Amino acid sequence: MRWIEAFLAVAEELHFGRAAERLHMAQSPLSQTIKKLEKHVGAPLFDRTTRAVTLTSAGHGFLPHARRIVAETDLALRATSAGPGEVYGRVRLGFSGALNHLTLPPLTRTLRTRHPHIALQLVDRVTTEDAVGLIEHGTLDIAFVGLPAPGSLPSRVVTVEELGAALPSDHRLAGHDEVSLADLGAEDWVLMPGQSALRTVILTACHTAGFRPRLAQEVKDPYVVMSLVAAGLGVSLAPTCLRPIMPAGAVWVPLAGSPPLLRSALLWHPDRLTDAVRALLDVAAEVLPTPG
Repeated sequence: MRWIEAFLAVAEELHFGRAAERLHMAQSPLSQTIKKLEKHVGAPLFDRTTRAVTLTSAGHGFLPHARRIVAETDLALRATSAGPGEVYGRVRLGFSGALNHLTLPPLTRTLRTRHPHIALQLVDRVTTEDAVGLIEHGTLDIAFVGLPAPGSLPSRVVTVEELGAALPSDHRLAGHDEVSLADLGAEDWVLMPGQSALRTVILTACHTAGFRPRLAQEVKDPYVVMSLVAAGLGVSLAPTCLRPIMPAGAVWVPLAGSPPLLRSALLWHPDRLTDAVRALLDVAAEVLPTPG
């Protein structure tokens, strides 16, 4: 830990003298500590000149892990003195952005109230495809996703929403009480990229309606999709949660018949259920129950 703390001090100060002062030690022992660490990891972590100290590529790669080691060690030490019912830990939660503006706040607010010692790290603009890969690799602990999600990770549905047409406010159908999806077959479309669940549901619905949407733009942020619709670059479909926050210049119109549904869920890894992750899932089960 002393080696790691010495590395972080130099990496953040980029000056051995200031780092030594910060650590309340002399500069020479600090330099020796860094050399021992570099020998141990098998690569130089700093480029040293008479004028500057900079991180090498190995140093840049080592830095986020060093910070995580210190943070996790701090949590571990505090967890040893936890009282009955207290949960310490860290949860990395992925979400897509605007699609979670109704589900994320009650979850995070209740978690902070019930378990103030859980450090919650939020990661935004995470599509379903992103979430599966990040959870499988251990970069995320849990994520809001749309279904279907690739792979076989466990999930629990938290919302089921109808999709409606997202149209520019000056579109010929914008003033209608409802629109037929088939009437949008000749339009340009703005969609999320890759294998996002929302894109999958939209493409399936369009195929059922007898057409393949002509792609005009792809953007990862669902609210930016709505902004591009407002700019007149195309049309799209959006779940009901986006209806109250449509940007100026765009409208949400119900679809005729049986509209397609977007099922949103929480996704996690069954082999990485720490006490903190279990606590979040328990809170989610209360504040975001599976729709009947």
